[in-house]
Amino acid sequence: MTELLVIGTSHKTAPVAVRERLALPEARARAFLEQLREDAQIHEAVVLSTCNRMELYVVVGDPVEAEAILLGKLAKLAGIRPTELVDGIYSLRNCDVARHLYRVTSSLDSLVVGEAEIQGQVKRAYEAALAVGTTGPLTNKLFRAALATGKRVRTETAIAEGRSSVSSVAVDLAEDALGTLHDRHVLIIGAGETAELTAAALHEHGVGSVVVTNRRPQRAQELAQRFGGRTVSFDELPSELAQADIVISSTAAPHAILGVEEVDAVMEGRHDRPLLLIDLAVPRDVDPDCAGLPGVRVANVDDLTATVERHLRVRGAEASSAEAIVEEEIQGFAVWLGSLEVLPTIAALREHGERIVDDVLAGNEGRWESLSERDRERVEAVARAVANRLLHEPTQRVKQAGDRRHARMQVLRELFGLEDGAHDTAAQDSGEPAEVRELPRRRRTG
Repeated sequence: MTELLVIGTSHKTAPVAVRERLALPEARARAFLEQLREDAQIHEAVVLSTCNRMELYVVVGDPVEAEAILLGKLAKLAGIRPTELVDGIYSLRNCDVARHLYRVTSSLDSLVVGEAEIQGQVKRAYEAALAVGTTGPLTNKLFRAALATGKRVRTETAIAEGRSSVSSVAVDLAEDALGTLHDRHVLIIGAGETAELTAAALHEHGVGSVVVTNRRPQRAQELAQRFGGRTVSFDELPSELAQADIVISSTAAPHAILGVEEVDAVMEGRHDRPLLLIDLAVPRDVDPDCAGLPGVRVANVDDLTATVERHLRVRGAEASSAEAIVEEEIQGFAVWLGSLEVLPTIAALREHGERIVDDVLAGNEGRWESLSERDRERVEAVARAVANRLLHEPTQRVKQAGDRRHARMQVLRELFGLEDGAHDTAAQDSGEPAEVRELPRRRRTG
């Protein structure tokens, strides 16, 4: 039998210093998927990497061996020993994997409960795995169902109302630290989805002076124009830092953009005017040692906790409604997954009955010299019909056993002497279990 397995880390289990070492931007994620595809233990795989989590969703034959293999790969990716990584890693199997992904996609496991970005991030992760060719029946079913659940949560609850993104919470943090933002000069580094949400949140707070810088000038210009700001090149970053009150950075750079020496040089000309650096990137854009400079305050995604807890209290009732939807949806997945578990046993049982019919027909071949070919076919049809009738009831009972399914499968295998490894039947690409056919009629050739 194959099993679903997720192994990963998130803001709940590991600090940003660990998560940034495991971050897999799009190109690296694709290469990592291709690497997983080469491993015989990994049958299907999807990589989900965001600023708050990095998770591997896989289908494996031996979950214990696969978990050890994946932990080794993650440790190598992070450049540390597996023993150093293990405390921040979690792993789940089968229905627990589905429940976890449903909650992730519904933003119930997010740093900011109700945040909108995660649905698109999960969808892009799934589509990337589809493009590489590492998905299959189980992951296809899992991710499609999770995305449908996330959509239902956002449609049927008000969980996303109000401040519902890391960016908006970051702006709230800036307001908590500095008071009104109306006359503050804000520099945004980056022009992706997070930067766009940041600009929108700043606009809502009445910030009039926003400057955007990005390695792709056209994207920065589009963003600045939407919110009445202006753009500068990366070369002008030092002079803009000298003017800024708040810097919010969210690029996909693999290394820090603002180092201690650069920020220290800027602070010398600011005449004790404080600077707030909010780093929303993973890996981090701001060298954490900048926090040791006089007049500089650095906040990363892990520092948003206090502000996030305030939002969570407001969303408590909606989160409870969303959890109920997740549990309702997980029941359907559990039934589907359970139906896959019985297929190998049912297939082995049917083959057992087929072999008995074949043996009986072959053993009596010499007694039927006077039978016509048509009569031989009739005898075979009756024999197979009897076997089908006898096996029908135990087949239905084991499929409908619910929580007792595993016990009944074991009894069935022991009673009929079925081999444990017989016919590990897989679901079809549609994600639905194949129907078990009756014993086929076989046309005898003499």
